[in-house]
Amino acid sequence: MYHNVFAAAVLGLAIAIGLVTGGSYLKSAAIQWKSAERTVTVKGLAEREVRATLALWPLHFSVTGDALGEVQQRVNAQADIIRAFLADAGFKPDTITLTSPEVTDRFANSFGNQRPPSRYSAEATMLVRTEAIDAVKQAMPRVGELISQGVVLSPNYNYRTEFLFTELEEIKPEMIAAATADARKAAKQFAQDSGSRVGAIRSASQGYFSISDLDSYTPDIKRVRVVTTIDYALED
Repeated sequence: MYHNVFAAAVLGLAIAIGLVTGGSYLKSAAIQWKSAERTVTVKGLAEREVRATLALWPLHFSVTGDALGEVQQRVNAQADIIRAFLADAGFKPDTITLTSPEVTDRFANSFGNQRPPSRYSAEATMLVRTEAIDAVKQAMPRVGELISQGVVLSPNYNYRTEFLFTELEEIKPEMIAAATADARKAAKQFAQDSGSRVGAIRSASQGYFSISDLDSYTPDIKRVRVVTTIDYALED
C-alpha cells in the first residue's frame, strides 16, 4: 500500500515538472513565433533615363503597273532612289535591307467601271537597322526629297520608326541596388516611427523591368523602371 502511494506521488511530481517545463517551452516558442511575424514589407523604386541604342527605320513604298515585269522594274528603280538617299545620309549598305515586294492583282475583285487604271500594285519596305540614332533623326525630315523624285511612301502606322534600348543587362545590377536602397530607406522610416530598427531581409522579389518612351516627342530617350518588394525583419 505504501509503495503504491509513493509511486503515485512520484508520477504526479513528474507530470507537474513536465507541465512546467512544457509550458515554459511553449511560451518561448510563442514568443519566437510572434517575433518572426515582426516584419515590414516595402517597395523600392529605381528609374533611369537612357538613350536608345538601336533604330529601326522602315521606308515603305508602293508602285503600280499593268504588267508584272513593269511593276518589278519600278520597284527596283524606286529602291535605287531610296538607297542613294540613304547613302547620302551616311548609312552604310550593311544597315539597309529590302523586303520582297508584295504584289496584288487589283482586277481580281473589281469589274467594269470599278476597275482601277493599273492592274497590279506592289509594296516593298526598305529597312534601315542602325545604331546611328542621330543620323536617323537627321534624315527623317528629309524624306520629302524621295517624294519629289517620285517615290510613293506609305504613311501606314505598321511601318513606324522604332527606337530601342538594347543594353538593359548592363544597367540591371546598378538599378536593382538602387531599388533595394530605396526600399531599405522606406523600411527605416517605418521602423523609426514604430520604435524599432531594421533587421535582415526575410524575403525579396524583383519586379519586371519596364522600358518606355520618355514622351511621345522624344522616342529616342527611354525611361527604364524597376520595382522591388522586400520583407525586412523588425528588431527592438
